[in-house]
Amino acid sequence: MDWGTELWDQFEVLERHTQWGLDLLDRYVKFVKERAEVEQAYAKQLRSLVKKYLPKRSTKDDPEFKFSQQQSFVQLLLEVNDFAGQRELVAENLSVRVCLELAKYSQEMKQERKMHFQEGRRAQQQLETGFKQLENSKRKFERDCREAEKAAQTAERLDHDINATKADVEKAKQQAHLRSHMAEESKNEYAAQLQRFNRDQAHFYFSQMPQIFDKLQDMDERRATRLGAGYGHLSEAELQVVPIIGKCLEGMKAAADSVDVKNDSLVLIELHKSGFARPGDLEFEDFSQPMNRVPSDSSLGTPDGRSELRGPGRSRAKRWPFGKKNKAVVSEDFSHLPPEQQRKRLQQQIEERNRELQKEVDQREALKKMKDVYEKTPQMGDPTSLEPRITETLNNIERLKLEVQKYEAWLAEAESRVLSNRGDSLSRHVRPPDPPTTAPPDSSSSSNNSGSQDNKESSSEEPPSEEGQDTPIYTEFDEDFEEPASPIGHCVAIYHFEGSSEGTISMSEGEDLSLMEEDKGDGWTRVRRKQGGEGYVPTSYLRVTLN
Repeated sequence: MDWGTELWDQFEVLERHTQWGLDLLDRYVKFVKERAEVEQAYAKQLRSLVKKYLPKRSTKDDPEFKFSQQQSFVQLLLEVNDFAGQRELVAENLSVRVCLELAKYSQEMKQERKMHFQEGRRAQQQLETGFKQLENSKRKFERDCREAEKAAQTAERLDHDINATKADVEKAKQQAHLRSHMAEESKNEYAAQLQRFNRDQAHFYFSQMPQIFDKLQDMDERRATRLGAGYGHLSEAELQVVPIIGKCLEGMKAAADSVDVKNDSLVLIELHKSGFARPGDLEFEDFSQPMNRVPSDSSLGTPDGRSELRGPGRSRAKRWPFGKKNKAVVSEDFSHLPPEQQRKRLQQQIEERNRELQKEVDQREALKKMKDVYEKTPQMGDPTSLEPRITETLNNIERLKLEVQKYEAWLAEAESRVLSNRGDSLSRHVRPPDPPTTAPPDSSSSSNNSGSQDNKESSSEEPPSEEGQDTPIYTEFDEDFEEPASPIGHCVAIYHFEGSSEGTISMSEGEDLSLMEEDKGDGWTRVRRKQGGEGYVPTSYLRVTLN
């Protein structure tokens, strides 16, 4: 079924319908354009949001980036940024494939529709003109017939009138004959015009207008097909980005799953572990004997039983982590930092200097090769022109070597401090002092015990000896090793450690070890090497994984 056959008399209906179809196309183009603007605004707001919450510092300089929580959050932000890019891609596809193409197609359809209806109106105008000519010839034929009949009646009346002259009768007959001839011509003209009009009318209704209506039908169906394809582009634009958006969502899920609370706790320890030994116990001062204030038997002393005298300055120095810290003056050897942090910063400086040193060595080798080439092929360049650069490189190498030696010496001192502090802390942890079981003695009993108190005072006033790496850290390590045990996990050495103290064991950086006993809070972990041997190593030197 087609419009030309079924809707041959619905010109105005088809005109309204085709205009409605083009208006619908324009409305859809406008809808997609606004939808693309919404997507663009959404993507822009997402990017602004990501930029607002992304760390301002680079990840290399940001200590917070060492935490898996921060890494996951940054990864989440990057995935959201990628998601915003996909929304921008959707907006771009909608703007190009729908807005621009359909808008251009709508203009083409409007021109084609205008041409078809202009052709139909011209055909209608021609048919109406033919009809008017037919009406004019018909009215002329009717008028001429009436005039001929009237002239014939006049001639007949004069012919029977005895008073009429012969001249009047002849004139009337000639007039009747003329009118009759004119009526005959009008009749022939009317017949010809009628035949022509009927032919034109049949052509108009059975050929010309059906063809125009069929063209309009074809145009409208093409428009509807293109509009349906435009509807499909809306979903295709989304489907194109679904795989990437899916990966973004998977990345967000992976970022959420990558939060490692245990590792973050270890990172916090590594970042802020000071390496100081825990403060020792305060001594009991007997104010009941103001003239002879000495520690009693129940006084709190050092782990080896000797009392330790601390001046106010030393006590405050030991307990500064729990008070308000003063801003330290930055020193080149980082001695203003806690021992553990000083060691890490010195290691970083050594690694940086070694990298710079390697670059200078490589540059020197390259300059030497270039100089050899210039000497063998003078036309390529002057060998003496490279001497200043070679000299500068050698000076840089010597300077960097001296700096490495300087930092290595400071590092050795820092590691000695760290191990010494750990030894003091561990010895106190193994043999914790017993709390006082009795109240401090009064003044009457102090005279009887003066002798023993004097002895204790003399022993307590002896300054504690400095313990180095050769001092035993654990005195009961050998007893712990008597019973064989199976590993409870494994660990990897992060740093090299030289186990020179009794009960410790050496390990190399990157070495795999079996975990025999967890850190009990004293900073030491018991491990077993693959080639044999067990001992204690610093917990901070390990990356531990439990079974």
